[in-house]
Amino acid sequence: MDARIDYFSDPTIGKAIKHITAVGRAVKESPLPAATQELVALRVSQINGCAFCIDMHTKDAAASGESPVRLHLVAAWREATVFTEAERAALELAEQGTRLTDGSGVSDAVWAKAAEHYGQEQLAALVLLVSFMGVVNRLNVISRQPAGAYEPGQFH
Repeated sequence: MDARIDYFSDPTIGKAIKHITAVGRAVKESPLPAATQELVALRVSQINGCAFCIDMHTKDAAASGESPVRLHLVAAWREATVFTEAERAALELAEQGTRLTDGSGVSDAVWAKAAEHYGQEQLAALVLLVSFMGVVNRLNVISRQPAGAYEPGQFH
């Protein structure tokens, strides 16, 4: 399968991609734990059906030392015992922030639970990460970016 658009050669998208990737760098440099970032990015990408991002975040997380068991269980995190309470709070916030049409957005209870585990700067990074992933997931799904060839750290 070939992508519908080459983002690196299209002048319009190329201009925007520079700004979009700057958002991704800001999240990476935030105090939100790197493992949490990868788990959240993976879960949001699963929900949005973005094979390219699932490929990328699974491989980056594995290359950073994340266990295969945790990566395989992200989609079923509620029933899995391998995630910390903080990670579970982040995954719940990510799910509600991604599935906006399923309810009324992020509930006060979910926000409060996340705030028990993360400070203001980490919460801001978490919100930014969920939003960022929504943008890149849509760019990749709409343009049918193929998955499978990503190499860990390719875009860093």
